[in-house]
Amino acid sequence: MTAQNVNASSANSATEKENKMGTMPIGKLLVNMSLPMMISMFVQAMYNIVDSIFVAKVNEQALTAVSLAFPFQMLMVSVCGGTCVGVNALLSMRLGQKRQEDVNQTASNGIFLSVVSYLFFCVICVVGVNPYLKSQTQNPIIVEYARTYLFIVMLGGIGMYLQFIFDRLLQSTGRTFFTMITQLTGAIINIIFDPLLILGIGPFPKMGIAGAAIATIAGQIVASILSIYFNVKKNPEVQIKFRKFRPNPVIITQIYKVGVPSIILQAIGSVTTYGMNLILGTFKSVADTAIAVYGSYFKLNSFIFMPVFGLNNGVVPILAYNYGAQKKERILKTIKLSLTAAFVIMTIGVLIFEFFPSNLLDIFEASDGMKSIGIPAFRIIAPSFLGAALCISLGSVFQAMGKASYSMVVSILRQLAFLLPSAFLLAQTGIINNIWYCFLIAEVASVLVSLYYFKRLYRKLIRDL
Repeated sequence: MTAQNVNASSANSATEKENKMGTMPIGKLLVNMSLPMMISMFVQAMYNIVDSIFVAKVNEQALTAVSLAFPFQMLMVSVCGGTCVGVNALLSMRLGQKRQEDVNQTASNGIFLSVVSYLFFCVICVVGVNPYLKSQTQNPIIVEYARTYLFIVMLGGIGMYLQFIFDRLLQSTGRTFFTMITQLTGAIINIIFDPLLILGIGPFPKMGIAGAAIATIAGQIVASILSIYFNVKKNPEVQIKFRKFRPNPVIITQIYKVGVPSIILQAIGSVTTYGMNLILGTFKSVADTAIAVYGSYFKLNSFIFMPVFGLNNGVVPILAYNYGAQKKERILKTIKLSLTAAFVIMTIGVLIFEFFPSNLLDIFEASDGMKSIGIPAFRIIAPSFLGAALCISLGSVFQAMGKASYSMVVSILRQLAFLLPSAFLLAQTGIINNIWYCFLIAEVASVLVSLYYFKRLYRKLIRDL
């Protein structure tokens, strides 16, 4: 075979790999891209809940501490995850446009931004943790538990940042199987070491809530190392180059054009959780228990929501690639199939929360007092999952099409204009169970706004492709 033929064969092979998202049947592609992510995100949900399950064995105060720490921890995740959403969408679009140098530059700048974000949160952690915790509770035991947990998780969080960005590079080129392996590995390590370090089993010291935090960062660090390895050895479509690297302001701006709305979207969730903790705290006699219920609910609903997020993480590069390649029919079919899958998953979630709330709370060794608040809360909130299915799915469409600001607006309205104000007003009734209706009010409103924006996006960007 001549050198010319070898080069042609190599080029054709590379094109075939690049065109997977533009040529594979949509149903098969959606499974190929999303199923590994859904599985890994489901395991990520276990990652989140296992800490709480074993922390609950310490006492209810420790469980409340993890709930108080959750919004601060998720703020860090929102910046990391939102940045990676921007990297993912831009990199996938550049792959569709066959702009290889921009692909490489996007990857390098994305890694740089992830490290900078980690350093930023190290400073925020040292400065801001104490006032943050004391604004929610005056219980010194809970404050100490939460401070210990947050310091370890935040300062040791470099593994999470690196895993996020390198996993996104794999996702952007369709190698979601490898991201499933990295996330499974991290979760399994966390699950194994949680009971060993929290409870002090065998040769391991009994570390309580600190053990939960150490198990978490250990899983993240191992997963990040594995993700870096897969990118170097198994992802030839992205060449990461740091020799003579300089941050590229144009690419960083493009990343954050998509990423900032996603960051705000996710960060608002942290603000909302913090606000809900403050509102629940006004019920003095049951404040700590109510906060524990609310935190437990978020850990449990992640088993339903995380697979949907995994589904849509797989959808974003498919939509972005085909939008870059101007393939209207593939875009529409992807949207329809992803919406259907999201509704099926969320319907299962509604049934579980409606019929088995007591069993769900038993996972956290809930007291009778905790169940008296938690059972009606779970049943009232559950129907809102169906609205969330539509909003999450359309949010991925907005992100992939470069209109992530639509998702930001929907989230702002849902959380700040509807959910928190309605929760505050419902709290004035003096009946704590009335607060949970705020989720239904907010979801109906966000569905209406999401549909309006999708109609607008379709008319401007999709209809005439």
